[in-house]
Amino acid sequence: MRIGLAYNEKPDPDSSLDDPSSSGSDAFVEWDDRSTIEAVEQALSLFGDVVRLEADFSFPQKVALARPHLVFNMAEGLHGPNREAHVPCTASDSLTLALALHKTRTKQILVQAGVPTAPFAEVASVDAADEVGLPLPLFVKPVHEGSGKGIFANNLCHSPAQLRERVAYLLDRYHQPVLVETYLPGAEFTVAILGNGADAECLPIVGIDFAALPHGVTPVYGYEAKWVWDSPKRPLDLFQCPARVPARLATAIERVALAAYHALGCRDWCRVDVRLDAAGTPNVVELNPLPGVIPDPNMNSCFPKAARVAGMTYEELIQEVVRIAWKRITGQALAGSQAREATA
Repeated sequence: MRIGLAYNEKPDPDSSLDDPSSSGSDAFVEWDDRSTIEAVEQALSLFGDVVRLEADFSFPQKVALARPHLVFNMAEGLHGPNREAHVPCTASDSLTLALALHKTRTKQILVQAGVPTAPFAEVASVDAADEVGLPLPLFVKPVHEGSGKGIFANNLCHSPAQLRERVAYLLDRYHQPVLVETYLPGAEFTVAILGNGADAECLPIVGIDFAALPHGVTPVYGYEAKWVWDSPKRPLDLFQCPARVPARLATAIERVALAAYHALGCRDWCRVDVRLDAAGTPNVVELNPLPGVIPDPNMNSCFPKAARVAGMTYEELIQEVVRIAWKRITGQALAGSQAREATA
């Protein structure tokens, strides 16, 4: 079997590609480190030859030349609101990838499907922020970014003046509309999901312990928490897996996560972020159908963390995604699947 591996690799810190003046120091945070790409490639080698397919402007030609039987997609794309949808292969299709990246479209679909999510509005100008009509406090973020980009601790707005200031900043920095949401003050969780249709299931829930953040900061898992305060030299003990919550709440969290997964038409795997409102009701924050899969356990990558608690190694997680996708595409089990099921 010949498997293509679609990816985007972070440039070296000294590379001229990483120009903070263009879009800030978070320009390439969605892309993967070389070590992650190599770990996924090693896991995929169980099935045969792996062909690396960097998702740049010549990607279609690379696929045509490589002629893979299947493409494992971890490419975040180059730019624009449809950047994650440029590679058709494992996981969700192009429509779902584009919808999930666009936070407003995601929430509109969730509302239509009856899945709880915070009240929201989208604004494209500073003046429009005055017309939002939602009660304070409000939280703001760019409408189509990922990996914590544009989600800063000071995005929590307690006054109309603060809302205008933060909207103006995000509009200027990211050149896209801003999502304004009712702030959800409760605990936050992330749910890793594997499978399709009725077979889709949740891995152990990951809880986020905001007590590990610096004292007094807004309790959100955003850019600073992911890329500034949490580092290999000074790791934060941010996660509990499985989350220490009552069984009834765990069931409710899994229910809304699966409902969101199906509402957006996700396939094979996805990570769903969930947060409790003031009444303790789980609300879906967003979906990531191209979840991060950093192999180093110290790097707090949530999907591999949940898989480890479920008894899967990193390699087994990547291989399971391939098996799930292959069965969806062909209707047949991939060689080696029976052996795994027999030992499960």
